Amino acid sequence: MSFGPDPRMPRALPVIGCFGLFLALLLTCLMPLVMFDVMRTALVRLHLSPPAAALLVLGIFLGSVINIPVHRFTRNDPQPEVPLGPFGYVTLGPQMRGLRMETVVAVNMGGCVIPCLIAVWQLPQFLEGGSPVLGRLLAVTAANVYACYLVARPVPGIGIMMPGLFSPLVAIGMTALLCPEMMEQRVPIAYTAGILGPLIGADLLHLRDILKVPVGVLSIGGAGTFDGIVLSGILAALLA
Repeated sequence: MSFGPDPRMPRALPVIGCFGLFLALLLTCLMPLVMFDVMRTALVRLHLSPPAAALLVLGIFLGSVINIPVHRFTRNDPQPEVPLGPFGYVTLGPQMRGLRMETVVAVNMGGCVIPCLIAVWQLPQFLEGGSPVLGRLLAVTAANVYACYLVARPVPGIGIMMPGLFSPLVAIGMTALLCPEMMEQRVPIAYTAGILGPLIGADLLHLRDILKVPVGVLSIGGAGTFDGIVLSGILAALLA
């Protein structure tokens, strides 16, 4: 009786396994580059120059690790704090949770401040379009804010969460429905509504709900590049 390797087993299996691992590592390394190009393309559609769009995308990436505290709530019980990685809540290595006797409300530079500044930069273009453009903008934004408010839920230890694709789909759908003839304004309207929907509807209008769940730090836009605010605005601008 022989206990050696079965000669009928294909010798290519170890090679295939190594190739699959190499391919997975390669895709992981290329993902930030792909995201960078996709986000730059979306911002160029907002009438930004390619160099300016590239600088803003770089600012979103780097700013995702910067949280600016704006308010503190004293709590009676220890509150769990989930550490944020440079691209959101997923970090490499062991996950260490801290405890604090307060809830800190912060805004993320890359996930909130920069996307909102881009939306503000669109305001002169909306004003040039007059009341028809402003009316459609308010209608699309209000619909997205209300939809995000309905689906957003507080999650213990993290904050307010909602499905990532929900807001951009609502913004794109409402823009297509209400602005079929405004070809020049559709992308800025979809982007602005995509940004303000999760910011106002999911985060700001649910701030009181944070006091009902244990959370140490509520970072608005805290998931950085993959936060609902950034993802919603970028996808809305890209697909509108």
